[in-house]
Amino acid sequence: MSRIGNKPITVPAGVEVKLDGQKITVKGPKGTLEREIHNNISVSIEGNTIKVERPNNLALNRSLHGLTRTLISNMITGVEKEYTRELQINGVGYRVAKQGNNLNLTLGYSHPVIFEAPAGISFDVPNPNTIIVKGIDKELVGQTAANIRTKRPPEVYRGKGIKYAEEVIRRKEGKTGK
Repeated sequence: MSRIGNKPITVPAGVEVKLDGQKITVKGPKGTLEREIHNNISVSIEGNTIKVERPNNLALNRSLHGLTRTLISNMITGVEKEYTRELQINGVGYRVAKQGNNLNLTLGYSHPVIFEAPAGISFDVPNPNTIIVKGIDKELVGQTAANIRTKRPPEVYRGKGIKYAEEVIRRKEGKTGK
């Protein structure tokens, strides 16, 4: 039994959910999201609650049950209030500046790295060492933050690079001289 999949989803005020066959559309104050639902999973809307059900206990259906419920819940949360992911830049001379919708990253390379914002994502740069990625799609926010981090991942000896704000870098000791 999927404990997550069996929980009903409560739709808050100001959020509108439409079901068109196997396509669910969630509209809220921050924007609109759409997603295709797998054919094996059935979704029903009753008033302000959404129920996700599976036809049988096959392994595929069990795995899709909780996943579908969580994806719909994340869509509702995203259109109600945005998802954010904070990144920090550590290193001498490493910094970020916002140019329109893009980021200009100075990361110790011989050239600046320009990172273009995907559709539905906005950046906030409160100081030269912090990037805040914002958007209504949780998956896209996380993927964009991961793509920015790949431009200069943190290294373990000095801790230089781009890391998540909540990430802890385990430092290694360097060479020991005699």
